[in-house]
Amino acid sequence: MFSPGRGLRGARLEEMIRRPERLGWKLHGLIGLKDRSFDIEIVVRTGSSRKITFDGKLASPLDLAQIAPIIWLTPAMDRIWTESSEGRRRLLDRLTFSFNSRHAQTTLRYQKALRERNHLLKDHVEDDDWYDALERQMAEAGVRVHAERRATIERLNSAQSKYETAFPTTKLELVQKDGDIPESANDLREIFRRTRVRDRTAGRTLFGPQRTDLNAVFASKNVAARDCSTGEQKALLISLILSNARAVSEIVGFPPILLLDEIAAHLDAGRRRTLHDEICAIGSQAWMTGTGDELFSDLGDRAQFFETREVDGMSVITSH
Repeated sequence: MFSPGRGLRGARLEEMIRRPERLGWKLHGLIGLKDRSFDIEIVVRTGSSRKITFDGKLASPLDLAQIAPIIWLTPAMDRIWTESSEGRRRLLDRLTFSFNSRHAQTTLRYQKALRERNHLLKDHVEDDDWYDALERQMAEAGVRVHAERRATIERLNSAQSKYETAFPTTKLELVQKDGDIPESANDLREIFRRTRVRDRTAGRTLFGPQRTDLNAVFASKNVAARDCSTGEQKALLISLILSNARAVSEIVGFPPILLLDEIAAHLDAGRRRTLHDEICAIGSQAWMTGTGDELFSDLGDRAQFFETREVDGMSVITSH
């Protein structure tokens, strides 16, 4: 809830307002960052956007990303290596956002212009001026999106090469269908202009960052992640998230917050111990969920434990 965007469940603000009252909601929290703390309040009312304040002063969602970078892992992401490329692009963009909070805005600008161009193509519109305006926006945003994604790949590969862990090293590569995206906005704009006829036939844009895929390989075995076992795929994903956390910590100067839902699934006792040790070594505040406290017993006094249970139709949380 303290992260920009829709959070780990992808929920819209309207979906988080209690029904039938629909009165909205408010969150209050204190975030400590190095030698400073921030008193944060987030208010949502029906039909309105989030109102965020730091110490009583208005702030933006991007300000949240600056003081509290958040990285998460959920069970739905376990299928990331075998599902469509769209899921891997979303993951890559979220990883990129953890390094560069402006990446989300750049991606949205590209997607907005792309949707408008696709509408023209689908309707077989032949207005060159209209295409020129949209393709200029797409080219300027598109080269930045691609460059930021490539920089993220380099950071993550570098972070993994620096550490020897019990989790497998994941070799990452950016794959672009139909040829690589040029570094120059003018060159990318020329490709869009040159392919208008082909794209009108298809009814959509067939080249650009929306066609990018994230390729991952189990480095020591030289096996593509999509061909690995379920346990190996989970280990590769965890390795990627841990590398992301280390790289963010090095770049911004402090570790991110980790939200790890059902993190122990498909991990044996040895890997669970290693995971806990590595999280503690990174120094992140990490929230981990599981169906039983035995999954986290080796943490001992390094962690605080919360138990959630139903009592008379209400959720009650106790700590120990």
